[in-house]
Amino acid sequence: MKVANLFDERSGQRVAGVDEVGRGPLAGDVVAAAVILGDVSPAGITDSKKLSPKRRAQLAVQIKAEACCWSIGRASVDEIDRLNILEASLLAMTRAVEGLSLRPDFILVDGNRLPRWDYRSEPVVGGDGIEPAIGAASIIAKVQRDEELIALDEQYPGYGFAQHKGYPTRAHLEALASLGVTPIHRRSFAPVRRLLDLSADASV
Repeated sequence: MKVANLFDERSGQRVAGVDEVGRGPLAGDVVAAAVILGDVSPAGITDSKKLSPKRRAQLAVQIKAEACCWSIGRASVDEIDRLNILEASLLAMTRAVEGLSLRPDFILVDGNRLPRWDYRSEPVVGGDGIEPAIGAASIIAKVQRDEELIALDEQYPGYGFAQHKGYPTRAHLEALASLGVTPIHRRSFAPVRRLLDLSADASV
């Protein structure tokens, strides 16, 4: 009811949806998107994880073409290691909103945490599945990050980034153990940190 009431109160306002992807992977940036949709939302928008890669890509193109404005923000691997993944995710969201060409009157953020900013905003748990603007942001962010990991797969062959997108799958962990840690791996994450510690111990 709280969210529904907010929707009523925001009638006619410029509402941005914000979401991020990439908290769980061992490698790559965390990527956020902010979207202000037009009067009519593209059909089929929902949580990006519920869509096939092909459908996500199609919707991302349509959202970018039809939205009032959209923006991508990110936090780097170095920032993730320095700040922690939660703070880096909030930073990526802030950068996404700051990149919008229009200032939103209100922001809906997926999850239960808000960045420290001066915008009127509301966290919405599961918002990517119930609020079109957040769902649109989740789709754009997911497609963007997936494309980046596919490109990184060519730069760092053998790790399988194009398949697992940096998440800690068995194949990824095995590649890490055999090939070692790359510059795009998050050194503060436990599986990577353990390998670095083992390597340091072995060199003593």
